[in-house]
Parts: sequence; structure tokens; C-alpha cells
Amino acid sequence: MQRRMLSKEEEAAMGNDEMEVRREDQDKINRFSRLHQREIVLVEELKTKAKDKEDLDEVSTELELADEDSKVPYKIGDSFLSLPVPEVQEMLASSITKIEEEVSGIEEKLSGIREEMQELKVSLYARFGKSINLET
Repeated sequence: MQRRMLSKEEEAAMGNDEMEVRREDQDKINRFSRLHQREIVLVEELKTKAKDKEDLDEVSTELELADEDSKVPYKIGDSFLSLPVPEVQEMLASSITKIEEEVSGIEEKLSGIREEMQELKVSLYARFGKSINLET
């Protein structure tokens, strides 16, 4: 959506329709703002988790080519341990599963936030019309 200045006619038309902002309206606007900020954080977290999962999938694919008897370094916390390939593959699989669960949890939260934001948009646009901009 492109932003632009209002024309004098639009400004005059809106000036006549000024409404008083009630406490409940301000609470809804504040709630929408907090939800929008939380949405931004969750979207970034979702991107990070997707990247982590992609990296783990890539490592898992590379390990399929490794010799079963060899040991590979596996990072746990700040340390690297040399572990057999099958054990590392198990650990990677569990890490991938954990990330997938976290992603689904984040997506559920995001869905709930977006639903509530939509309800607030409907309510606030019904009250203020073009006088308020809630487009994110």
C-alpha cells in the first residue's frame, strides 16, 4: 500500500467527521499495537527456526554419505563431542522433530494473534472508518 498525503478535499471531509476517542477505543488501539509487535517477533522467530531446520536437514543429508564406523564431531552446548554416525543421526532427528514442534507452536500463536488483530481491525474501522490506519 502506497502512502500519500491527503488532498485538501479529503482532509476537509475527514475534519468534519472527527470522533472522540474513548478509553475503550484507545485500549483496542494499544492492544492492536502490542499484538502487531508480537507478530513481528514471532515471524522473525519462525524464520530463524526454518533456517535452523534447513541447516539440520542439510547436515543429516551429508551424514548419510559418511562411513558408519567413523566418528563425527557433534556440538552440544559450547563443546564438540566425537560420536558415532548413527548416534549423531538419531540426535539430529530428535533435534529436527523438536524444531518442527516449536514451529507448529509458533504458527498456532501467530494464527491466534492474527485472528485477534483482524477482530480489532473490524471493530476499529467500524468506529473510525478512514480516520484510522491499521494496515501493517
